[in-house]
Amino acid sequence: MKDTIQKLSATIDELLKADRQTINWDYKPAIDQWSKKEIIGHLIDSAQINLQRFVRCTYEENFKLIYEQVEWVKVQHYQEADIHDIITLWKLLNQQIIRVLNNYPIDRLNAKCDNDKNEVQLHTVKWLAQGYVDHLRHHLKQILN
Repeated sequence: MKDTIQKLSATIDELLKADRQTINWDYKPAIDQWSKKEIIGHLIDSAQINLQRFVRCTYEENFKLIYEQVEWVKVQHYQEADIHDIITLWKLLNQQIIRVLNNYPIDRLNAKCDNDKNEVQLHTVKWLAQGYVDHLRHHLKQILN
């Protein structure tokens, strides 16, 4: 878990240290594709849902917790939001995830929850945390390149 936490911390730093002034946050490559601002919004939604998974897995197991990513981005109107506010929210949520994971009960790291929309797919906290960071890094590359 320490490696996952370090990768998450490094990922936060990577975005915060990037030259964000040169990024065109509002540009949408197509009407049905997200802008870079909306991608950060999607990462906020992902952070929120995963934070809830991590917290609930400390005392609960085998629950289902999913979200509709396209609808969440649309409903929250990230495209119209100030990019500084969005990045601040993203940073704070990820710092909270780090706080939770740094203090995670060792005996609960293999607790499982279901994160699949269609069929039961139980995954451990360790697996979810690694997947969360990989997902975050994937989207960060889209933003910074």
